[in-house]
Amino acid sequence: MTEKSTQSVVITIDGPAGVGKSTAARGLARRLGAAFLDTGAMYRAVTLAAVERGIDPSDTAAVESLMETRRFEFCPQGDLTRVWIDGADKTAAIREPHLTEQVRHIAAAAPLRARLVQMQRAFAADARRVVTEGRDQGTVVFPDAAVKIFLTADPTERARRRHSELRAAGKDVSLDAVLTGQQQRDAADESRTVGPLKPAQDAAIVDTTHLTAEQVIDQLESLVRGRIHG
Repeated sequence: MTEKSTQSVVITIDGPAGVGKSTAARGLARRLGAAFLDTGAMYRAVTLAAVERGIDPSDTAAVESLMETRRFEFCPQGDLTRVWIDGADKTAAIREPHLTEQVRHIAAAAPLRARLVQMQRAFAADARRVVTEGRDQGTVVFPDAAVKIFLTADPTERARRRHSELRAAGKDVSLDAVLTGQQQRDAADESRTVGPLKPAQDAAIVDTTHLTAEQVIDQLESLVRGRIHG
């Protein structure tokens, strides 16, 4: 994979929860020798910072002030994005399930999203190649990305995958609860006025329902290499 300039080559992968974005992005980044940008980790980090200070994540003004005073660092380490807040490693803490429901407040607030978009673009500017995943990467954050991909999957299959991940992590949660939470998250993501979840007009749509993780990565790698070299 070669570039015509020193500008970063960005590949975006968007889609709802449970379609396998993170797994696909990590695997694709590994194969392409690219940095992996986990935007979800950034939103979770801001949410965690607010919760730790006793700030309601829905209080946009308070969270915005908090972001001005706390130091957030995001570093690629292999296929993992390590997260530090004021020098403390919060990579594991941001994955606690109780934060998931709270993230939507950060995602729906235009001033906070604007700050996070700046963080994401700064991350990409420091890398030669970047595979980034989220919900508005191809539509808002990197509208000029070299390749844009939007993953989809059957809602029940998405919930089943998330449920398996949580159980594997020792979290006691029912499949029904995961499905309900997913439906609420989808509705919030799709209806928000800023950076709503939708495919970019020039995105390639890939349905992962009946594909294994490796099959998804194979398909994406073929697509990306075809677009870059084409």
